[in-house]
Amino acid sequence: MIRRTLAFTIALAAYGLGMSAFAQTAPLPLPAASPHASVTQTVGVTDITVDYSSPGVKGRAIFGGLLPWGKLWRAGANAATKLTVSRDVTVAGTAVKAGTYSMFAIPNEAIWTLILNTNANANTDAYDPKLDVLRVEVKPTAIPPRERLAFVFADTTDDGVRLDLEWEKTQVSLPILVATSALAKSDIEGYVGAAWRPLATAARYTAETLKDPARAMQLIDASIAVQQTWYNVWIKAGFLSQAKDNKGAYALARKAHELGLKDKMFFYKDQVEKALKEWPKK
Repeated sequence: MIRRTLAFTIALAAYGLGMSAFAQTAPLPLPAASPHASVTQTVGVTDITVDYSSPGVKGRAIFGGLLPWGKLWRAGANAATKLTVSRDVTVAGTAVKAGTYSMFAIPNEAIWTLILNTNANANTDAYDPKLDVLRVEVKPTAIPPRERLAFVFADTTDDGVRLDLEWEKTQVSLPILVATSALAKSDIEGYVGAAWRPLATAARYTAETLKDPARAMQLIDASIAVQQTWYNVWIKAGFLSQAKDNKGAYALARKAHELGLKDKMFFYKDQVEKALKEWPKK
């Protein structure tokens, strides 16, 4: 009797260990009815991404059948379809700010309505038309049969792209324009404008650590040429003071003080004012 009980206990423990291992096993990967899909296109310096779930036709009538005419549709399955733009764009003539938007469609036989909504996670049961940033009518066109819903980027240039929604035998499109030249110009100006800071840092390092005053002066002059600030002017004033150019050093210290009083980050104010009291003017 004791042996039977022990054997039963061992078997039960082994069964428990087996069930525990089973419970910890990763989920069984099986094909999803509407698999996740994502497509991204870079237009100039702007990334445009559509994130969606892709249902299949599976022998059904889709538009006017599974999806009744005139009814709001999330342009996908499972969850909200999302359009993300990394920079400001123009979609079908409407300005759209950088960000993520939910995308909806209202299919009809002759004209579809395509919608972008600021509630990026909105589904049809949580859709609020007051949050629409785009609502445009487009004509559907006939295409060869496509089993699964797909978003496709086409006719890409540096300044625009066409976003196509394709499913069953229907395609609808949204033109997206990007002001690439203006964006690139702004990026260049921002990059160049910010260059004064690393040049000023390099100038100080070259003077203090590398002990190369001539090269340090070239670097600080390059920094000031990009943008004159109290900081790089003050650094140059220090260089001139060390070179015994008292007149030049004092003049730049005054300029640094003038610029610094307009800047909330004038963290060397005490040092500059002390120099103006102690440095010789000639």
